[in-house]
Amino acid sequence: MEATVSHQTPDAARTAKQRYRAGIAVSALPVLFLLFDCVIKLVKIEAVVESFAQLGYPDSLARGIGILEAGCLALYLVPRTAILGAVVLTGFLGGAIATHLRVGDPLLSHVLVPAYVAALVWGGLLLRDDSLRSVFPFRSER
Repeated sequence: MEATVSHQTPDAARTAKQRYRAGIAVSALPVLFLLFDCVIKLVKIEAVVESFAQLGYPDSLARGIGILEAGCLALYLVPRTAILGAVVLTGFLGGAIATHLRVGDPLLSHVLVPAYVAALVWGGLLLRDDSLRSVFPFRSER
């Protein structure tokens, strides 16, 4: 959803356009990461098989989880369903956090990585979607 620029001063329109572009750039980071993650699960490379075994999941689930992740990502990529996509990606990433906690993985390098990805998903969306920013304002009106 592109930033609305009608009825704005030239400076406000420029700021809205810059914010939208920054949102696209921020959103690109988790999208590329999640797309890579989908592909390696769908192709089911050896590292995926090993990590599934370490996490206690049968490797037969890899492709199904990859398809689910791709579906969540597709929702996020379509502007009309981006907010729903962010919500379902947050749930998906929450499951990854729970899995890493369950097996006792290191906090910063494993457990919180899905939280970092979710923060980028929402941060990019907040930058590029005026309607979402109106629901979650980060400063009060003066």
